[in-house]
Amino acid sequence: MRVIVTRPRREAQRWVAGLVAAGHEALALPLIEVVPPADMAPLRQAWARLGEYAAVMFVSANAADHFFASKPPPGQVFIDVFATNVRAWATGPGTVAALRRAGLAAARIDAPPNDSGQFDSEALWQVVATQLQPGQRVLIVRGDDEGAGHADAGRAGAGRGRDWLATTLAAAGIRAEFVVAYQRQAPDWSPPQQALAAAAAQGAAVWLFSSSQAVANLSQLMPAQGWQQARAVATHPRIAAALRQAGFGLVLVARPALADLLASIESLA
Repeated sequence: MRVIVTRPRREAQRWVAGLVAAGHEALALPLIEVVPPADMAPLRQAWARLGEYAAVMFVSANAADHFFASKPPPGQVFIDVFATNVRAWATGPGTVAALRRAGLAAARIDAPPNDSGQFDSEALWQVVATQLQPGQRVLIVRGDDEGAGHADAGRAGAGRGRDWLATTLAAAGIRAEFVVAYQRQAPDWSPPQQALAAAAAQGAAVWLFSSSQAVANLSQLMPAQGWQQARAVATHPRIAAALRQAGFGLVLVARPALADLLASIESLA
């Protein structure tokens, strides 16, 4: 089957390789471009205060990669806080892998188990809820969308899609603070990419979505396109809901693990 992978380019290539190895015609058609934030000052401030947090939660592999890419030179970092008193939280195996690439020990990382029914903030909370005490602080490292504000570290509830975790932490007497590590923006598609998307809209392929923002960007790029014939697999119920609202005719939900994705994709044959 032809499968359209909409993740940012680097992440898309990993899924494309896995799908091709399984015998499918997989193509990367990124619906999100990831770039560094326009203002790096909040990231520098976050590194300077890192030891003040009980945990740092990374919303994605991109969040982890960009956060550690902004790490000050060794002479400016007096102690590796992740090796001592600060926990690193991840919502899924992709983010865990990014944290391991950054040099964090597995024993310092908390995440839902690999056989978890879903990889999200709710599943993560089941793992970390007993770690914290009232009065502590958690830093949430996230992305931001083009045109949104960047200097929002310290403002609880500022991260779109992270309100549930911030609210849950607040109810436990814990303050959630946010810092933007990367910026998401809609891609600038070429005419061949537009043609590929138009054909896929008519059911010529299965779309694979792992972000609600990708759904929004698709609607922005092709505002007049009808999606009633389009088929998609989403990696979270919230993404599936966004696809149905956009008009996709058939939407399935699967965990973001290759075996689960393949099962859902192949069920549409």
